[in-house]
Amino acid sequence: MMRLDHLAVAAQSLEAGRAHVEEALGLRLQPGGQHEHFGTHNLLLGMEDGLYLEVIAIDPGAPAPAYPRWFGLDRFTGVPRLRNWICAVDDLSAALLRHPGAGQAVALARGDLRWRMAVPVDGILPLDNLFPALIEWQGAAHPAARLTPSGARLSRLVVTHPEAATLRATVGAELHDARVVFEPGLTGLRAEIETPHGPRVIE
Repeated sequence: MMRLDHLAVAAQSLEAGRAHVEEALGLRLQPGGQHEHFGTHNLLLGMEDGLYLEVIAIDPGAPAPAYPRWFGLDRFTGVPRLRNWICAVDDLSAALLRHPGAGQAVALARGDLRWRMAVPVDGILPLDNLFPALIEWQGAAHPAARLTPSGARLSRLVVTHPEAATLRATVGAELHDARVVFEPGLTGLRAEIETPHGPRVIE
């Protein structure tokens, strides 16, 4: 089974991503850290129900890896936007037998956090990068538990794609979450979020 774990806003720089998210939600992001394996870094926002949102960008101070970065960041251009959604699984190896296109398991760490992530060889997930990235946390530590509550709660995550029915059939069989809906249309993600300032949207 899959569980919605977190949302990722990609940006060409952390400061651009911070400005985009903080303006959209009216909430302050918190420091994240570096991902040495992929040469990226992030900022975080704690959300209700054990979720969190991250802004992720290439770390200009880190050496470029000899392989594509996750989330398709090597090819990312334009304004910051909601780029990926990440689902947790209890057994990543078993999940990849069911969804081989989701990538290969990569062992990762940030501080004392340990996890395995499915990353395609080219860094691009199936269905125009809209298939959820799959993650298996190692141990009980999870970023959401360490973040200051922001009062933000996800109402809906709208996954839009010309092949929405394929996504619904593939992912919906394992992800039983009424907040996640699949709609036909141009490729994109839209998170509708309740905040202390009222309903807001991240796209």
